[in-house]
This record gives sequence, structure tokens and C-alpha cells, in this order.
Amino acid sequence: MKLSTKFLKDYIDVPVDYVTLANDMTRIGNEYDSASKLIPATNLVIGQVLECKNHPDSDHLHITLVDIGDEKLQIVCGAPNVRAGIKVIVAKVGAVLPEITIKKSNIRGVESNGMLCALFELGIDKKYLHDEDINGICILGDDAKVGDDPIKYLGLDDEVIDLELTSNRGDLLSILGMAYEIGALYQKEVKEIETSHKESGTDINKSFKVKVQTDDCPLFLAKKVTNVEIKESPDFIKNRLIASGIRPINNVVDISNFVMLETGQPLHYYDADTLNNELIVRNAHNAEKLTTLDKTERTLSDADIVIATGDKAIGLAGVMGGLDTEITENTKNILIESAIFNSVKIRQTSKRILRSEASNRFEKGLDAKRTYLAIERSCHLLEKYANATIVTGMVTYDKTNKDDKEIEITFDKINKVLGLDVPKKEVVKIFKDLKFEVKEEKDKLKVLVPSRRIDISIKEDLIEEVGRFYGLENIVGKLPTVPLKPGKYNKTYREIKHKMASLGLNECLSYALIRKNEFPMFQVNPKEPISVLDPMTEEHETLRYSLLSSLMNIYTYNKARGLNDIHIFEMGNGFYRENSEYKEEMRLAALLSGEYKNQFTTFQFNFYDIKGILEDLLDYLGYKDRYTLEVKELPKELHPYQSANIILNGKEIGIIGKVSPNITKDDIYVMEISIQGLLQNKCKGITVSEISKFPTILKDVAFIVSEDIPASDITKEIKRLGGKLLRDITIFDNYIGDKVESGKKSLAFKLTFNDMNRTLTDEEVMSIFEKIIEGVTKKFKCLVRDK
Repeated sequence: MKLSTKFLKDYIDVPVDYVTLANDMTRIGNEYDSASKLIPATNLVIGQVLECKNHPDSDHLHITLVDIGDEKLQIVCGAPNVRAGIKVIVAKVGAVLPEITIKKSNIRGVESNGMLCALFELGIDKKYLHDEDINGICILGDDAKVGDDPIKYLGLDDEVIDLELTSNRGDLLSILGMAYEIGALYQKEVKEIETSHKESGTDINKSFKVKVQTDDCPLFLAKKVTNVEIKESPDFIKNRLIASGIRPINNVVDISNFVMLETGQPLHYYDADTLNNELIVRNAHNAEKLTTLDKTERTLSDADIVIATGDKAIGLAGVMGGLDTEITENTKNILIESAIFNSVKIRQTSKRILRSEASNRFEKGLDAKRTYLAIERSCHLLEKYANATIVTGMVTYDKTNKDDKEIEITFDKINKVLGLDVPKKEVVKIFKDLKFEVKEEKDKLKVLVPSRRIDISIKEDLIEEVGRFYGLENIVGKLPTVPLKPGKYNKTYREIKHKMASLGLNECLSYALIRKNEFPMFQVNPKEPISVLDPMTEEHETLRYSLLSSLMNIYTYNKARGLNDIHIFEMGNGFYRENSEYKEEMRLAALLSGEYKNQFTTFQFNFYDIKGILEDLLDYLGYKDRYTLEVKELPKELHPYQSANIILNGKEIGIIGKVSPNITKDDIYVMEISIQGLLQNKCKGITVSEISKFPTILKDVAFIVSEDIPASDITKEIKRLGGKLLRDITIFDNYIGDKVESGKKSLAFKLTFNDMNRTLTDEEVMSIFEKIIEGVTKKFKCLVRDK
């Protein structure tokens, strides 16, 4: 919001300079981006050209003699409109302009002692100026006094504070709203806005109809003015628009923008002769077309609100009017619209189609009382500066509640929330300075909040007002006196991270938001996603469930930058929706690709590395001998022959395997487990066994079995048959090739036998070993490989 101090002073006496005002506004929560003069140029004076002759060594330069009151200066000027007799803006030697400092110079052999200025050279943006102001110097009126300040003469002696307002303070998008805020700051009264005007002719309600056919328009007002004169606006209107960042166009359009800046209520003017004596407010039809004032054809949806006449849309409500009904130089009769539309719908439309000064105000909500004020103020200015005749009456559609809001609050509540001891008189004074009506009842207040403060609706809003104006700097820091309780942080999470890091993996922290099409990745039956309603980018629009989608993005990012050896893990939440409930689940994922290198070894990652990490982690957590890898349903992103489901106590808790070649040609190995599913299977504390003092006996055996028999099934059977003396089983070979028949594989096991209390004999070990061979060959209908 660009705040013109001259505009502001039309309605309130500001007792401080603009820099102090900007700092005081920041103190009460309204930060500013910049505070500066509208025209920052210095050392300017009004001069009159006494003589003007052509430069002897140029076809476009002129040598002028300029009277500036206390002296006459020779100045070389190249403007095509310079001539003797005119009054001009003179930048004397030493003047500082936005892009140049004026010095005494010699231009093609002729001394020049200053510069005759155009307005854009003083810092006024060219978009605010007419062509003659851009192509030549500024020519002042005959009433300009030589030697005076030209900026003051032009009415451009203004200062502008560019405020960064919070989204809830829509009331401050108006000079009137700013006046109330600053009035509370300095205890000043706000002047009333003049709205008086005469009305004549037949009541508009007898000849014009407004039909509201949507619930998205609770208030719509229309008045008609006739016999307007389209001409240039008065200087004070143009100057205040320029200071506020709006380009002047003509008196009628400028009055519409001027009233919007004054009251915060956007207006729209229609050429009344282009209407069919009616306006219809409705939702647009899908794919309906409308050409807006910027001469762009827009394609609308039924979420947009339009103003129509007959079957034809003539305006995009709350955003921009239509080209067919715009105000032109030939317009004589005008219909004025002042309305309130659904702020959410306007926000959605403006974001998709076009942001404008009007939509910015509609989005934040409007005060219904200001809607009436704005249309009456508009009539006053049109009558005064466009010689308009105001038609009797106003078409009114009003479903709004304009009652002030009553909020009860106690002094104790205010001080407890703020952590202060604000005196009761000070609290009451702050509310009264804000022009809130206050009724005091012992230790309680009833505060009547005016409808202009749409941001205030609950007790905490009132407490914020007290804090802002009393001074947040008065809050004294205190240590909390609330008794502290130990947290419930699960140490297992930290242990898992430490274990993964000790296995050589690097921890990652990535965004929980991913692309929508990445959500189903690494899921067999994808859960229902949770999407952001208004995402900033397509890359961050949906909350992830599987962490592997994030790790794959990290892998792609690193590989694109020449890093091929990647071993990473991440522990974080996965999000989903189930039966309209939002849920989250702690998950752990890991990814290996390329080589692992350290000072001792280098090796290429394969499936057994990711499997070893999984087994090491689960064994460390106390789940040894309680988990298996089985092939059930696998996500399509995993290789069907080098992947498996992780089963713990008969329940699936995750997946492991190689990423499918349909996804990438790189060798990438991944795993992901549900920490929640893991911890639901409680394990006993890890016990430590004494190392046996007695020797072990090792036996090797290889079975030729059918390819479709999992090695885990044979391992289970060996363990069952081996009893307590069988301490360990290791698979050291899995062979499929020419030395075994087709459809078969050779699985080789190393069996370790040991007793904690004695030395085993070969006879008893062989007895168990033969029992194992007999049981396995019989159950799995396999043979023992002899060599």
C-alpha cells in the first residue's frame, strides 16, 4: 500500500514528519518497505525563458536566457518545445536529480549553467505522463511565480510511505482506514468524507433492474448519472493517484480510482447506453468468453462471478470490467456499481486470470457501510468535477449484516495473555482512540467493534490491539513458571539414525511435499493423497507417503551434477488420508548406487549390500530370527526378480530391492520400512551371551532344489532339525548353471555346531548333520550335491 501523506492529511492532522510516521507505524505492527519524497530532486526553481535562439553548432539545441528571480542563467536546452516567454522548471548547478547531478558545463562550445527539466527527469514515472511531458520540458502555467519552488506549485510536494501490510488488514488499503489507524496512534480525529449531491429525474428503480442470481454476491448497489463531461482530472486528483501508484486517465475513471483509494471500496463504471436497463449478477458458464478492458479475451469457469446484461457477460466481478461497456470519450451516461462479492471466489479468479487493485481489496473483505459511502462519494465528485446530473434513487440488493461486533473481555484476560500489567484506564483509552465503543463493568469490558475492522472478531484480536498500542517493547522477559515434565521422545528413532550412519550411509532431510504424480510411487495399493489447496509450485503440491520418491529425487539431482556414488537414508513422516481422516506414519528409507569407497576398500553396490544393511539394523534392534524376505505383491517401481517384501512376525513392514529398469537403467538398490509397523512388534531387551570356551565344528552341505523354493524355507527347516547345538547357518553359494539341471539351483550352507559347556564329539555332530540332510531332502524332494 503506497500511502500519500498529502492524501492522508486531507482527513487527519499528522503531527510528525513522514519518516517518523513510517517508524511509528512499524512500532504498531505496520512495517514499511520505503519512505521517500515523491520527487526527490533538489535545488529546483521556477524560471522564465527570456530569450531562445538556435545553437550555432547544432540543428536541435537552443541557447536560452532564463530568469530565476535572483539571477539570469544561460542554459543550453535540446527540448523541441522550448521558446521565449514560457515558464519552466530549472535545475540549478548542484541540483541532484534521480539519474544526474547538474554541473556547469560546456556544450559544443557554449557555456550552460543548469538544466530545463521534464517531469520524468525529476523522478515521475513515464507511465503517469502524457506524450508532450515525455517528449519535451514541463511548461508551467502563467500564474507560476518566478523564483518559487516548482514542485510545490505543481502540487507534487508529497511524501510516499510504501507499507508492507499483513493480509488480515484489508481496512488499511484505504486512506480512510489509514486515517483511523494513525488517529489512534496520535489521538487525532478523522474528518468526515463529503458525500452531498443533488438528485433529479425519475427514480432509477422504475427504469433499471438488478438481478442477483448467485449466493456469491451479498450486496449490490447501482446509481445512474447523466450528462457527464469527459475531460482531464483536477491536479489534486491526478497527483494523489500518481503518489498512490495509479495512472491518471480522465476525470471519470480517475474519480472511480480516487474513491477506491479513499474508502477501500472498488467501484465500476459502465457506459449506461450499452446496457439493456438491467444488470445480472451470476456465475459464469464453463468456457464462457469475456474480453476485459485490457483487450484480452478470457475463458471463464463456473467458479467465476460475472456481471451480465441479457445473456452476455460484460464484466468479471471484482477483477476487471468488460471492453464492451467501457467509458470512452463519447460516454454521456454512466451506471455506477458498488458491490461486495465472495472474497474466496475473487481470490481464486484473480489468481487464475488477473490480479488488480480492485481484486486485492475484494479478496481481503469489505465493510458494507463503506460500500454505501463509496457510491455516494462517487456521485459527489462526478457532480463537482464532471458536471454530472445524479438520477434520483439507488437500486439496492443487500443481504449483509452491518451491525457492529460486541466482544466481552476481562482486564485479567488481557494482562495474562500479554504478560503485562496494563492499567485499566490505559486499556479503555486504547479502545477509545481506535474509535471502539466501550462499556466498563467492574473487571469486564464490553467492546463494540465497528464494521470497518473486519479483522477483529474474537477476544485475542482485541488483546492484540492493546499490545500494539501499549507497546510490545514494554513486555518484560520472564522465565516460565509452568512445571516442566519430561518428554516422550522415543530413543529408538535416534538409535536407528545412529545405526544407519554407522553402516556408512549419509542422512538426508528433504521436503515432505512432492509432485502429485510421484505420490503413488513405491506403493502397491496407493493410499489417498493429501494435496495442498494452493501450492506455490508443481514440485511441492502433495504430501508424500513413501520416502523413496524423495530419495530418488535426491539421487537424480546429485547424478546430474556428476556425483554417481550415493549411499543415503532418510527417516521422516509419510502422510495419507483414510476415511476422511488425516494420518501420518514414521518411515525409514535407504538408497544405494555406484561404489562405496573408504581408505580400506572399494566395492560396487549390489542387492546383498542393501539386504545386509536391513539385516544388520533389524538384528541390532532385537528382531533377529523374527523377520524374513518373501516375494508377495511388489510395487511396479521395483525389479520383479531382485526385490522382496520385508515380513516381521508374519506382517509386512516394508520393501527391499532393485529399482526397475523401466524406471532407470542405473543400478539403484532401495529399502523402506514402516517404523510404526516395526515398533508395534515389541522385542525383548537385547541379551548378551558369553562366548563359548569350547571349539566349534563346521559342516558344509549343498542341496540341489527346485528354483522356486526360497532359501529361507530350507534355512528354517535346518534350524528346526539342528536343535540347540546348531549355533549358526550361513548361505555361502547360490548356483544356477550348467552343472545343475534346468529348473534347479544349488544352495550351499555352512553349519556351525557348538556347546557352551563341553567339547562336542564328531559322532554326535554327524548324527545331527545326517538328520538334517535326511529331513531336508525328504521335505523338499531334493538331492545333496556331491561336488
